[in-house]
Amino acid sequence: MKETTLKQIATELGISITTVSKALKNYPDVSESTKKAVKDLAIALHYTPNSFAVNLRTKESKTIGLILPTVLHDFFSKVIDGILEEAEKRNYLVIILQSNEKYELEKKQIDLLLSKRVDGILLSLSNETGEFHHLKTIFEHNTPLVLFDKIAKIVNCSKVSINDKKAAYDAVTYLIKKGYKKIAHFRGSYMPQNSIDRFLGYKKALEDHDINYDSSLVFVCDNNTDFEDGYENARKAIAEQPEIDAIFAVTDLVAIGAIKYFNERGIKIPQQIAIFGFSNWFMSSLITPKLSTIDQPGFEIGRTAAAILFDEIYSKKNNLPIVFQSIELETSIIERQST
Repeated sequence: MKETTLKQIATELGISITTVSKALKNYPDVSESTKKAVKDLAIALHYTPNSFAVNLRTKESKTIGLILPTVLHDFFSKVIDGILEEAEKRNYLVIILQSNEKYELEKKQIDLLLSKRVDGILLSLSNETGEFHHLKTIFEHNTPLVLFDKIAKIVNCSKVSINDKKAAYDAVTYLIKKGYKKIAHFRGSYMPQNSIDRFLGYKKALEDHDINYDSSLVFVCDNNTDFEDGYENARKAIAEQPEIDAIFAVTDLVAIGAIKYFNERGIKIPQQIAIFGFSNWFMSSLITPKLSTIDQPGFEIGRTAAAILFDEIYSKKNNLPIVFQSIELETSIIERQST
């Protein structure tokens, strides 16, 4: 079935295409009777505007791009919800892409979004992204960019994140005040800023409470398989450092992997070892024992990042100056049975 065109409506009513277009847009120089006739026929013929033509005319695609490292994480699903809610308010579509924590794929996806002429891009960097030349392409296209969660501090654009260093510091301080002394850290990959900051927060909390930092208590989870990394590093930690009495994990899923290992071995949590996660996944309140964690406001991060991007899109369209923002949202400790 062919789409109805303005020309068809004009021919059937015996008026010009320009008059049909003006009637559909409610121009005052078209009579009410003509407007009604045009609109009634448009409905009867199931006429819909050609969005591509509208986009060319307005120089807007009414679409934004979103690149996530993964959609598996409960945190990122909440981020998506926040972005979609904000986009719906503004009548925008969102193209959602997953980089799978791969730098090369992230680069290709940026090129794809730019070729689709999106009005703006929201991006959480992959674990492999250590240099940022590919982001210059976005700026060269004069396309607004907002980084969120996994950001690059040296990139000059708006950013929405939490204070990962402070959140980690608060978590480890909480463990120390509970009486734990031999606290291991299951850290993330070496590249992402949030992984670096959570490690630095862990280290600073130990130092501020007169506990010597011991690099042998740090176990790296860098296979992008958080659950398996947590499980395997729990096995390794107990074999190498049996005196460990607590673990601060870089994500809840890493912590849940560790809990599975300890439950299988009959190691009591928290009596023999305490476990603290990060992000407050829905799973963290369902497992046994329930997981203490940092509540990371994923929905609000997504909503805020999208709101900033839409503000920048509006400013660009209206030739207004764009002032970059760096927003840090608050986190909180959720205390449960694992500590």
